[in-house]
Formats: sequence, C-alpha cells, structure tokens
Amino acid sequence: MTVLKTSMRNFFAHKGRMALSAVAVILSVAFVCGTLVFSDTMSTTFDKLFAATSADVTVTPKSAEDAGDTPRSGKPESMPASVVEQAKRAKGVKAAEGAVSSQSVTVVNTKNKNMGPTNGGPTIAGNWTHNDLRSMDITSGHAPRGPTEVMIDADTADKHDLKLGDELRTIAATGDLTAKISGIATFKVTNPGAAIVYFDTATSQRQLLGATGRFTHVNLTAAAGVSDTQLKKNVAAVLDGKTSSYDIKTQKETADDNRESVGSFLDVMKYAMLGFAGIAFLVGIFLIINTFSMLVAQRTREIGLMRAIGSSRKQVNRSVLVEALMLGVFGSVLGVGAGIGLAVGLMKLMSGVGMELSTGDLTVNWTTPVVGLVLGIVVTVLAAYLPARRAGKVSPMAALRDAGTPADGRASALRAVIGLVLTGAGGCALWAASQADKAKDGSLFLGGGVVLTLIGFVVIGPVLASGVVRVISAVLLRMFGPVGRMAERNALRNPRRTGATGAALMIGLALVACLSVVGSSMVASATDELDKSVGADFIVQPTQPGISITEKAAQALGKADHIAHITRYKQINADMTTPSGKTVDGVGLSAADPSYATDLRRETTAGTLSAAYGKDAMSVGDDFAEKHGLKVGDELKIAFEHGRTAKLKLAAITNDDTSVDKGSMYLNITTMEKYVPADRVPQNDIMFASATKGQEEAAYASLKKSLDAYPQYKVMDQTDFKQTLKDQVGQLLNMVYGLLGLAIIVAVLGVVNTLALSVVERTREIGLMRAIGLSRRQLRRMIRMESVVIALFGALLGLGLGMGWGATAQKLLALEGLKVLEIPWPTIIAVFIGSAFVGLFAALVPAFRAGRMNVLNAIATE
Repeated sequence: MTVLKTSMRNFFAHKGRMALSAVAVILSVAFVCGTLVFSDTMSTTFDKLFAATSADVTVTPKSAEDAGDTPRSGKPESMPASVVEQAKRAKGVKAAEGAVSSQSVTVVNTKNKNMGPTNGGPTIAGNWTHNDLRSMDITSGHAPRGPTEVMIDADTADKHDLKLGDELRTIAATGDLTAKISGIATFKVTNPGAAIVYFDTATSQRQLLGATGRFTHVNLTAAAGVSDTQLKKNVAAVLDGKTSSYDIKTQKETADDNRESVGSFLDVMKYAMLGFAGIAFLVGIFLIINTFSMLVAQRTREIGLMRAIGSSRKQVNRSVLVEALMLGVFGSVLGVGAGIGLAVGLMKLMSGVGMELSTGDLTVNWTTPVVGLVLGIVVTVLAAYLPARRAGKVSPMAALRDAGTPADGRASALRAVIGLVLTGAGGCALWAASQADKAKDGSLFLGGGVVLTLIGFVVIGPVLASGVVRVISAVLLRMFGPVGRMAERNALRNPRRTGATGAALMIGLALVACLSVVGSSMVASATDELDKSVGADFIVQPTQPGISITEKAAQALGKADHIAHITRYKQINADMTTPSGKTVDGVGLSAADPSYATDLRRETTAGTLSAAYGKDAMSVGDDFAEKHGLKVGDELKIAFEHGRTAKLKLAAITNDDTSVDKGSMYLNITTMEKYVPADRVPQNDIMFASATKGQEEAAYASLKKSLDAYPQYKVMDQTDFKQTLKDQVGQLLNMVYGLLGLAIIVAVLGVVNTLALSVVERTREIGLMRAIGLSRRQLRRMIRMESVVIALFGALLGLGLGMGWGATAQKLLALEGLKVLEIPWPTIIAVFIGSAFVGLFAALVPAFRAGRMNVLNAIATE
C-alpha cells in the first residue's frame, strides 16, 4: 500500500511531464485500435453486401472462376438459358431466374464524362432480377423495359447529379449503347463504392454477352423448409453429368468467395497500417524511457532517503513500475476511445474519395480494446523497466548528496562494444544482400541488415552523440558565441539522453530516406529503360483497372491522322509442351502486330525478334529457355485457352535482363487468331503508335481527338508516360510519409519532454546564469539551439541509415531490371532542414517556461 501511495503521489506530482508520455501512448494505441475498427467495419460492410446480394443457391459456368470478373475478351463467361429450366426442375426450388452481370464496361454521360468510381471500385452492368430486390429498392421511376432504358443506383445518381430522363452511354466489348434513365434503385445495405447499371434481360444479353439466350449465372430461391445445402445437392442431381461444367454454390459459399476476393486488399491495408502503428510504438518507447530516466535522476535524493529509512531495491523498483502501469492504463484507455474516433474519421475520409462506409456499420469487436489496453500497458511497463531497475540501484548515501542529476556522461564500454558488433553485423548483412544473385535470397539479408543496423545505431547512439553533436555544433552553433557553446555543452552533458531522444526521430526519418531512395531509383530505372527500349512515339492505356481497349475504340485510333503505324497488343494464356514432352500450364503469351518489334526494342540472345512474328512462330525469354533446355528452331506445342493446339517454331530467344516485358513470349496476332475462335480473341491491353516523321505534334492531337468519346483510355507520349510513373510512385510515397507522420509526431513529443524535464533539472543552473547576466532572450535561444542540435543529430543518423538501406534495396531491384540508383538529394536536404524546424518547434514551450522562471526562486531550488 505504501508503494502504491508513493507511486500515486509521484505520478500526480509530475502531471505535465507524464501527459507528454501519455500522448505517445494514446497516439500509438489509437492508431492500432483505429486500424482494427476501420478494417473490421470494412469487413462488416462487405459481409452485409455479399450476404444481401447472394441467392440461396447460385449456378455459374466452371470457366468463369478462371476468367475472373474481367475476362480478356471483354465478355463474361456464360451458359445457355436452358440451364435455368433444368435447375428449376430440382426438388425444393421455389424460383429460378437467369442473370447477366459484367464488370468490363464503362458508363459515360452526354459530355463523355466517366460515371464510374474513381477509387478503383467496379462499374457493374446487368439485368434487373427479383434477386436484386434482396439488396435494393426502386425508389424512383421504374425498371428498364427495353433497349432505350437503363436504371442506375442512387449513390451514382447523387454523386453525378443524374436524374430520370438523362442519357447514359454504356461502352462494352460488343459496342456502345445509349439509353435514358428510367429508374433509380437504392441499396438497403451500404454500397462501398460500385456503380451499378441495369438493363432489361434481352438488352443485357445482347449488349454484354453478344448473344441472346445466355446467362452468366442462375439464381435459385429455396422453398420453405429446404436448406441451401440440400437445395445445392438437389440441383447437382438434376444437372446430372453436366455438373463438371458448372459451379453450384450456396449463399454462404458465394458470399465467402466474394469476401475472399476483397480480403487480400483489406488485409494489405490492415497490416500496413498496423506496421506504421508499430513504428509509432517503437518511437514512443524512447520517449517513455527518457521520461522515467529523467524523473528517476531528479528524484535521486528522494530515492536515497527511501533506501536510508528501509525501502528495499524491490520496493523502489516496484514504485517506478507502478507509475508506468498507471501511465499505461491511463494512456491506453484514452487511446482506445481515440482509436474509435480515428476510425470514424478514416471512414469520412474514404467517403470523400469515393469509398462509402456507413457509421451504422461501425464494428468494435471485444478484441480491439483488449489488444489496445494490453499493448499500451505492456509497452509502457517494459519501457520503464530499465529506469526502474536503475532507480533500485540508488544507494542510501545518495541522500547525503545535493539534489540534481548525477553525471550520466559517457555510455559504458559494454554498450559501445554491443552497438559496434550489432552495427557491424548489420553492415555485413546489407553487403551480403547487395551481392546476392537472386532477389529472394538477398531480401532475407536485407531484412536482417535493416533490423541489426537499426538496433545497433540505437545502442551506439550515445557514443555517436559526442562526436556528431560536436561536428553539428561547430558548423551551426559556434557563430552564436557563448550561447551556442552552452547549447552544445547541454546537448553533450548526457549523451545517453541525447542518443535516446535522437533515436526516436532517427527511426522515422530512416524509413523516409529509404523509401525515397527506392522510389526515386524505381522511377529513374523505369525512365532509363523506357529511353533505351521504347521506340513508339505514343502509348494508349486504360485509366481504370479491369478494362481493356475495345475493338471499336481501337478502330477509332486507327482512323487518326499523321500516324505511321498502330500496334495492337493482346495477352492470352496457353499450355505449352516442350520438345522433351514436358507440359507447362498457364503460360502467358503476348500477341502483337509485327511493328511491335520496333515499338519495343528487345535484345535477343538467339534469332531475331522480327522472325518471331512470322507465320506459326514465337519467341521465349532466355530464363525460360535455359530452364527448359530450348533453342531456336525447336517446335513447341501451344494449346491456346478456349482454342486449338498449334505447333509453333521457336524463332527467337529474348534477353530477360530488362524491366520492360521481362519474360514475355511473343507471337503475331494473326497466328493467335488462327487458332482461337473470333468470339474468344482477347481485347487489346495496350496499344502503341508512331507518328509520320515530323508530324509528332499533329499525330498526338489527332490520337487524343479520336478517343474523345472514350474517357476510359489515355493517350500518352513518352514524356507523359514517364510523368505518370513518377506520379504513381509519388502518390504511394506521400501516403507512406503521411502514415510515418505519426512516428514523427511522437518523436517531436520526445524532444519536447526531454527539454521540459531538462529545464526542470537545471533550474538552479538557469537561475545562476540569469543572475550573472544571461538575458531571457539568450536563455530561450540556448534551449532552442540545444533542441535543434538534438533534432539534427537524429536526422543525420536517420537519413544516413535510410540511404544505406535504400541503396541496398536498389541492388536487389537491379536483379529485376531496375538498375539505376538515384539519391533524391532535394528530398533528403529538405528533410534535414525540416528537422531543424522540428527542433525549433519542439523547444517553443520549454524555452518559454525557462524564460519565465523567477531568478531568486530558481537559485533557491534544491
């Protein structure tokens, strides 16, 4: 009980100092809990949607599972309408209905503006069925009754200010269809962001499948008293031997499959955010360690007196740990609440970019607060263990000394040795990674090197502080005379504290530097490869995922003026049998026009690429050729997906030492079309064009004009394409930097806390300096300079460490063809200078409080 009272008294006696440490715990726990609540809410939203949209039993073509939501032909896999009648005869079927659904569509308004989601969500077109009434109600107008009518979902209508009577054009693989909005349907559950358009059944079949009398799936409703599982068995029995051609799934199985399709995306988002929360926790550990170390140091006399009157080491140790426990409980409880608020904020943010999430689906599982509380409390107590252990070692004789902080001076020799060993081991691991022959093997060394060098720098930080701070001070502080020298001495007074404070900032900035180097190197490598490999003047690509370039759009491109040639590029899967008799399943083939050989300059190790575009010929990459013992002139059996088997001559082996089309196997489009039925020929994934000599600008304008009616495609010259790559990498890095911002905030709090406690620790010293003539302005400047030096110390270590990690990572990327190392010096310099401003900002409050200190009271302080 005495230990508890002592702990509580000390805890509340330092409320302000504990508050800063509590903020670190609150932020870290909030990020973890917010991530869990947000991801659980997203899962709940999709679970409700999939449960509401799935029929009791669904029958789909077996081939649809391999084709996915967006088959390369642009037309979904389908089955004859007779399956509906066959399934209806099964015992226990209350109703059977054929349905059509496709995600290979784009919907535009009369101004050719895309009405689909901008967040990566799908645009889905299909026929309106009774099964849709499970999840939607027609709230305005009526369902479509013919080819001139279309119905849309209310979310899309609200987002784009659409109303009854407005015209929409639906672009599909089979052509374009213009229809007026006849109805608007509202979801009964939350729609995360898909755009839905409905046609009548005949129009859906003709427009989306290119044939009448076919459906993509059959929805079956069970009669009363019949379970979904039993109905599935009954339907399988009726379809008899044809079940090998169809997938038959219950509502739960269909919902589980749909959930699995989005589960990987949700998991990546969840674990990435938890990773950044872990970084924030790691940074927070340094803040907590520093806080308790300084509090213990400032209570040396108090602890000594406690030991003198009979307190044991264990009791003193326990007293400090109880304070940490109270801090952990307080911070974790608030952090859990803040995490729920953070999740709501993230939901609002996602709604702003097009992914709708309703607070009505807010999901707080019991595990979330438990994880937050346990994590926050355990981390806080563990961080306080070393200071608590140090407190227990204070001898009773300390009570006879003056109050103040005992000189903590130099880090121990043991610490220096351990730090050097860890750093050396990490450096060796990074060197081994840079020398690896395979990226997979090197990544293991890279991961080990990152961890070891990070821990090594943290351990050796106090040793490095003495030298690095002197160098920084010589450059920045000496010009400020005595005030600058005092700031330098203050930063050097306790190397362990300076090292721990700088380490908190070092971690975040090391990751920033590493990712900046990797991102810049990726862009520079891709740009360099484009300059060397791409000979085409223009590149045409879809701007949204999951769609290809339709034949009608390709024809429009072909009518552009000032064009020397247009190159089509398609991909198709096939099974390959080598001369040795070995069959390789599911190889990807790139079918292109012969002009692709000049549009993309690929080096060959044997044969010529132009020969690969000859009659019944193809090429393979040298890695594949070496693995399967192939040589030019070999005959390969190619069983095309949905097509016939061909015998093709191996006419070229391409060099895979590239990042563009690495490992691609080429053949002429006419060769592919010879063995694949016309309705199974894939659409173009990408297209290339070259201008008539001297007409590049006119050709560029003509190509763009030809696609005015197709906003889902973008025409780019090489400059545009490079900028697009740069923008994509930049967006990803900006998102990562934003998440790392939490760790930077916690690190800034650590600097604030260190300075605040340092000011209290040096109260008498400050009073004496003020008494002998140091002005308030000079005092504040001294504290600000001390903060800047500490921040720059952490930045220097972090940026140096991060650039080392990034350079090693680039060596591994070079094995995949990304060979250019580029250090983004503007970013590195900006971050370093920004760290100085971080130091200034962190010192504002401590410097202000020091300046307001009463001189006489300060001198009298013990």
